[in-house]
Amino acid sequence: MLVLYVFINPLWLLPCYLIDNPGIPLTTSECFPMARLNTQLQATGAEYLVLGNLLIQGIQAYKAHRNHPGYDLIAVNPDSQQACRIQVKSRFATDYGGGFPISNFACDFVIFVALNRGYRYAKTKTKSGDNGGVMEPVFYVLPVDKVKTAQKQTATWNKVYLKDIAEAESTLNAWQQISHFLSVIG
Repeated sequence: MLVLYVFINPLWLLPCYLIDNPGIPLTTSECFPMARLNTQLQATGAEYLVLGNLLIQGIQAYKAHRNHPGYDLIAVNPDSQQACRIQVKSRFATDYGGGFPISNFACDFVIFVALNRGYRYAKTKTKSGDNGGVMEPVFYVLPVDKVKTAQKQTATWNKVYLKDIAEAESTLNAWQQISHFLSVIG
């Protein structure tokens, strides 16, 4: 016996039809694609992680006003009266795909934080012995010019991929770049 289910998809506001055939499992994946994960709390946490790392490195820094266009943090050297605008970009999932969206380049550095809070996109959510993909966060300290150069004009969502950034691995925890920019002796 065939059973027809009709309901409204809240994402599309369109009716979805599912036919329940005996012996065939009923799935809603066609009508309910992966919901967007609200990671606003984690994104704010990433900003504070970067702020904490800057302070530990002896770089005076503070959080900019909320939703300030172009940058999230400001690092300063009161002696030389230099300031550095920092935009923080983060990805929640460990399997984020290597890219992050960016459209505003009104900053001096982009610090990309891979939060590595577990697998979200993989078909197998856990792999043996890896704690579900949860790992320590990773920080890439990227000069904004390198990020601009790596962004392709045809990129969807204005995404930049680490694989397209020249010598991206050398920017891991490279806080000294900001010190040098500010002429801070550390």
